[in-house]
Amino acid sequence: MLINTKSDGHVHTLLCHHATGEMEEYVLAAISKGLEELVFLEHLECGIRYPEDTWLTAEDFAAYHREGQRLRLIYGERIRIGLGVEVGYNPKQVGEILEFLKRYSWDRVGISFHYYEIDGHHYNVVSRRKANLEPLGRYGVERVISEYFATLLEAVVVLPGTVLCHLDAVLRHHPEVHFTGAHLHQISEIFQGMRDKGMALEVNTSGFSHRGEQYPVRGILEEAVALGIPLVAGSDAHRPGEVGRFFDRLPG
Repeated sequence: MLINTKSDGHVHTLLCHHATGEMEEYVLAAISKGLEELVFLEHLECGIRYPEDTWLTAEDFAAYHREGQRLRLIYGERIRIGLGVEVGYNPKQVGEILEFLKRYSWDRVGISFHYYEIDGHHYNVVSRRKANLEPLGRYGVERVISEYFATLLEAVVVLPGTVLCHLDAVLRHHPEVHFTGAHLHQISEIFQGMRDKGMALEVNTSGFSHRGEQYPVRGILEEAVALGIPLVAGSDAHRPGEVGRFFDRLPG
């Protein structure tokens, strides 16, 4: 598996309201670790009803791009700085998502799915909080996982994505999470859609902190590689010190 560990393609900053550190601190951290490229992948969510905002506002995105351009002028000869977006897919807000993406030029468009809707309320499928895990569990773990993958497939088809993020992180903190043969078939369908669009698969090293292995697991990575889907590394850093974390553990 060929993964460029000189590029961290997924970091967040204080702009997303659940991370810490200024953009410049992340750039300096990347330079100090010998990286050649750093891609900011800040959160976009549309139409989500959740007790806290874990994504950027329109004003935040404007500030994000201004600061990114400033940092390129200062550090551009030392490191490539990419300005990307992690699009949290909401099937009910496709038009709004597409319109927003047209406002800027993006170096990377990551696709993810964080918020699952039940009876008009959204729950975070990657959260460890009981307020998320218990309603999702009552709704049905297998059902949530199936609909998670179905929604990701739809996102791959309808969005101008370039990278699919943390593919198998759904319900990562739920004790009953288990992928069935049907789920694995859904992943294969997602890969077919990605290959048709020339999308890459993210190898997210935050998984080493959560479960001792990257997202997705090696078997899923091997299937992607067999289909010719490129792999890109991302730390999913939420503080500057996490830039490039665990890159030395990635499969060779």
